[in-house]
Amino acid sequence: MLNQDFATWQCGNRELALARPRIMGVLNVTPDSFSDGGAFKDVDDAVSHGLALLDAGADIIDVGGESTRPGFTAVSPDDEAKRVVPVVRALLDEGALVSIDTRHAAVARMCVRLGVQILNDVTGFTDPEMVQVAADTQCGCVVVHAGEVSDHPTRRSVLLDSDPRSRELPAGPDPAVAEKGADASQERLDAVMARAVRATSSPTVRLAGQRRFPTPESAPIMRRVMGFLGDRARTLMRAGVAHDRICLDPGPGFGKLADEDVVIQRATSQLSSMGYAVMCAVSRKRFVGALSGVQEPTGRDAATIGVCLAAAEAGARVLRVHDVASVAQAVDSYWAIAHPSQKRAFVGLGSNVGDRLDYLSRAVALISEIPLTAVTGVSHAYESDPAYGVDSPVANAVVEVRTELTPEVLLGQLLQIESALGRERPEGMDGHGPRTIDCDLLFMEDEFHAGSRLKLPHPRMHERDFVLFPMEDLVHDPARYLRHAGIAVNDREHRVGIVREDLGVIEWE
Repeated sequence: MLNQDFATWQCGNRELALARPRIMGVLNVTPDSFSDGGAFKDVDDAVSHGLALLDAGADIIDVGGESTRPGFTAVSPDDEAKRVVPVVRALLDEGALVSIDTRHAAVARMCVRLGVQILNDVTGFTDPEMVQVAADTQCGCVVVHAGEVSDHPTRRSVLLDSDPRSRELPAGPDPAVAEKGADASQERLDAVMARAVRATSSPTVRLAGQRRFPTPESAPIMRRVMGFLGDRARTLMRAGVAHDRICLDPGPGFGKLADEDVVIQRATSQLSSMGYAVMCAVSRKRFVGALSGVQEPTGRDAATIGVCLAAAEAGARVLRVHDVASVAQAVDSYWAIAHPSQKRAFVGLGSNVGDRLDYLSRAVALISEIPLTAVTGVSHAYESDPAYGVDSPVANAVVEVRTELTPEVLLGQLLQIESALGRERPEGMDGHGPRTIDCDLLFMEDEFHAGSRLKLPHPRMHERDFVLFPMEDLVHDPARYLRHAGIAVNDREHRVGIVREDLGVIEWE
């Protein structure tokens, strides 16, 4: 993708930065999916799994109510809607970035009204009604190539020039044959062909089925794939869909042989050069099984990771997978080594028991020891009014860091600091009880996240004076800064936890 490190994918009210690969978790609410059919038919189970995928590192949840595996049974729009709508609604209520995997315009429109931000159309927006749904919204659009890329002809034998049998074929005019006329020429040709037939029928030499190269020629395949995807993208743009809302998916497994899927994956950089976001949706597909020798789809997760890493290095920035946790670990680790980049983040600290300033100081010191993370600023400590059920004043501060870690990994490090400093979480107090230290990941530039473990930006950041007031020590105008990230900050009279006293500088180095 051109300028891929600075590209974004606009998905409704979310702008997904593509400086690093993003993970789309697969959530099938179907009884017949090839990979996990029937596992999440129950709404509660499906929602719980979706939240677990978010906590494991998914940026997007792709909800599908109709299987598209080979030989699938078509589902009516009404039946599909009954499957997906309750799940979509619940995930949206949790703040998730949700994609609807559907080819039905009626289902897509219904989910858009609920708040879905991405339309994932396996038919590549070939239905004018789907194009109209896309044009009427601000959703991100995944254009999938779901067709054959060749006529799949029977594999024929090819004689290499170095093959001794090729020497039996006439290389040019034979003067002796020319003197005998056409009959003699035909007679000689018949004799040569007869020997070739005998050779191919020999029990020890079989040419039928042999190929000159292990994989088919790339150019014809990529002309079909890139031609289709480019045409559909232009159709969407003519209808009013912005360029940065479009993501291309070459559709591995849909009407393609394993050899052809490999060729397409090897050409990911060509797809990226088209200038759109590119998706790698190879999870547990048949060709991955062919590469790894694993027959059972659920056993292909390790091989899926390998293909995803290759695709990401070639420019794919959206990885659609089932096993989010493993892929997230692999991609995060790989990217940190191969493509280091820093992001600005803010961490809120709070303490309301014991030597509060000492706990704040020790917390900052421990944050400075987090790998791939540097403390670049620390606010003064401030005492604020109790809030959210806390019954004693709290000493608060905000720490600014530069980090190369993903939000989920950085959060894990912060939770370890809480444990190291004796933080306890009594049941029934929802984390708002007495605490030696509280380390909240408040904000990280270009990062949005939802889940039961982490929500980013912090969902109550806009109303907390004990966060916004200390931030003024680090950012000239926090309200303006956060407004650019879509966070509308409350006026001070409408905030909670009002700061009452400046407790001074935090000594931590």
